[in-house]
Amino acid sequence: MEGAMYSDTVMDHFKNPRNVGEIENPDGVGEVGNPVCGDIMKIFLKIENNVVVDAKFKTFGCGAAIASSSMATELVRGKTLEDAWQLSNKAVAEALDGLPPIKMHCSVLAEEGIHKAINDYRVKHGMEPWQETAPHAHDHSAHEHGDELTCGH
Repeated sequence: MEGAMYSDTVMDHFKNPRNVGEIENPDGVGEVGNPVCGDIMKIFLKIENNVVVDAKFKTFGCGAAIASSSMATELVRGKTLEDAWQLSNKAVAEALDGLPPIKMHCSVLAEEGIHKAINDYRVKHGMEPWQETAPHAHDHSAHEHGDELTCGH
């Protein structure tokens, strides 16, 4: 992982990720992946009285994916499901003090993992899943210059 292109916060969450692992009997699980890069993220939530009381993750991927998972689980802990749902990929990236443009998709995966875990919980409890208000485009075939998008694995 190129240290120079990542903020100190990204490097810290990569080297010392928070909330790694699984929650036994989770209330919601969200698994997302990017087949082009091979990043796979699994988010586990423990929910009590509509509040995320615990969040953990298992991520296979690049440093930015691990840092994004770590930060996202930190940001949703203690939040209501409604507030946790509002967590955007931009908020994850900002909390990490920025991500390089070709790594922004990692923060999108973290947002989607949280959304899937919340909807998993909602469906298990007989509620309608919430809809994405602004679905993200997942054309990872090329970035703005038309080059192959690589995740640096």
